[in-house]
Amino acid sequence: MKLLKIFQVFPFFDRTVDKWATEARLLRWLTFLWLFAGLAVLFSASYPVADANFKDGTLYFKYQLAWAVIGLLIFNAIVHLPLKFMIKISPIFLFIILAMLYATHIPGIGTTRNAATRWLSVGSSFLLQPSELIKPFLILQAAQLFGNWNRTPWKVRFGWLLVFLLVLGGILMQPSLSVTALCGITLWLIALGAGLPSLQLLGTAAIGTCVAVASVSFREYQRRRIMSFLDPWQDQAADGYQLVQSLMAIGSGGLWGTGFGLSQQKLFLPIQYTDFIFAIFAEEFGLFGGICLLVLVMIYGTIGISVTYKCKDPVVRLIALGSTCLIVVQAILNVGVATGVLPTTGLPFPFLSYGGSSTISCLFIAGLLIRSAREMSAADVIPFPKGKSDRNDLKAKRQEKIEASRRRSPV
Repeated sequence: MKLLKIFQVFPFFDRTVDKWATEARLLRWLTFLWLFAGLAVLFSASYPVADANFKDGTLYFKYQLAWAVIGLLIFNAIVHLPLKFMIKISPIFLFIILAMLYATHIPGIGTTRNAATRWLSVGSSFLLQPSELIKPFLILQAAQLFGNWNRTPWKVRFGWLLVFLLVLGGILMQPSLSVTALCGITLWLIALGAGLPSLQLLGTAAIGTCVAVASVSFREYQRRRIMSFLDPWQDQAADGYQLVQSLMAIGSGGLWGTGFGLSQQKLFLPIQYTDFIFAIFAEEFGLFGGICLLVLVMIYGTIGISVTYKCKDPVVRLIALGSTCLIVVQAILNVGVATGVLPTTGLPFPFLSYGGSSTISCLFIAGLLIRSAREMSAADVIPFPKGKSDRNDLKAKRQEKIEASRRRSPV
């Protein structure tokens, strides 16, 4: 029995699943399917570059597997912790990760890659990305704020809105316009789901759009990305190279794909195991595989929205909404970039792209969604009387109610 209790820290040995709501069980298995499919795709996409750079083709896969194990342990803890407890401790972690977010801008502490300073070094091998780790706590705190908006004093409202602005500003300074936009959209959708006034929502959307335009205007590389996105073939050897190679990979897949591990474009496509992993997936599994992956994302989102509608508690409802939107919208944006529908951004595909922080964050958010599904019908439970004394107490209370009603009735 003790051995079984120890094994229950791993999600596959959870003996309480049969008692969960149907939506929670479906989301659990879809999360596992998505994660393990992503590990297989990552193995194929990263093998050539890992072999060329480190003489170990499985290096990225082994790192990702380690992060997935850590993420699954966190995931299993989240699905068993009450959301009230998570909401209570979320401000602590939000401020800690916010400090880490701004610490990336301190010379000697933050790590710069591809002209972006988004990481903190942990030892010599691992990097933490605070902008990914802060996402679940942003959802929790936004749900708590907007779910109790009318009962919250204005000082508290402005205080938390200022914190949200500091989070978005810190991510934008890295710079990471795509992650800033994703977090901003998620916050906006949570506020929309909470029923905030339309004028406030429209004003916030307008301000966000102006900030995005200003960011593009003052950063030359972002302008080049947009120009190359409009016509990547015009400069296919420079700014349009990534998108051209991505489109070639997707086109090479045809209807059924080249087969697992047989992609040729992964030898030429930059960052093929992170931002453009969907292109490698589409090449190896074809149009059919790409459609199946998108159907998986849509089913996940549909169940998440169903949970959102069924939640009785407004805060739990907003947690489900924010969790669903962040995972699904991020996946759609990544596919849009790989297919040339959207400008090139550094946004990973949930559960597919390489990255420890992203994997842990996505599993944390999936755990929040599943926990919301478990609590969507929560209500106060009135226990049945078990012993003789309990039955006597119940009879006495009923007799008191009868006598009180007689005293109130006219003679």
